[in-house]
Amino acid sequence: MHSAIPSVGWDGDVARLVIAAVLGGAIGFERELREREAGLRTHMLVCVGSALFTLVSAYGFRDFLTSGDPVIRADPTRISAQIVTGIGFLGAGAIIRQGLSVRGLTTAATLWVAAAIGISAGAGYYSGAVITTLVTLFALWPLRIAGYKVFERLRPEEHGLVIELKSGQSLAPLLSTLEELGAEVETLELEEGIDRRIVELRLSAPSQRLITDISDLDYVVAVRWTR
Repeated sequence: MHSAIPSVGWDGDVARLVIAAVLGGAIGFERELREREAGLRTHMLVCVGSALFTLVSAYGFRDFLTSGDPVIRADPTRISAQIVTGIGFLGAGAIIRQGLSVRGLTTAATLWVAAAIGISAGAGYYSGAVITTLVTLFALWPLRIAGYKVFERLRPEEHGLVIELKSGQSLAPLLSTLEELGAEVETLELEEGIDRRIVELRLSAPSQRLITDISDLDYVVAVRWTR
């Protein structure tokens, strides 16, 4: 009876936790490069923590199961199932609404995926964990670049840009960034709001990537196209 109950030793624990750390760290590294709210350490910890919860849920109570008491029942998925809903609280903390825009949705999604990868690694489903990591990295990098090109073709007539800055923010850093991104400003209008400065620009050439890069600036509250 006891031999039928699965278990893992130190080598199995180390292998699963290390794999979880590496895969979670790969996603976190991409987020770190883009200076997102949750980076390398956060994604790695989420992935490793999920893997450990899965290991505890599946193998941590083996002594009770081998005690010979017939009334003891165990569900190896009970603890790990709570990760799916529990990770939502951490993901919600990464979502920030600023003015007209909402930031952090992708980071929240990557945290959720990192938890799923950790569960897979902890359960020994390595192929699923590796494949999901590769798909996630593809969605965060090559697919993002391809999306820029598609949107640039779909919006050739959009030259106007409205940028909301924090109150009292100087225009010099913004204009310097626009110049570095290769954007030529045709006209510029500034409007002072109660808690922010609104800048309306006319650009010589539209770019969907430009609006994304500007949205990433700390002093920018919101960005939107105008016709």
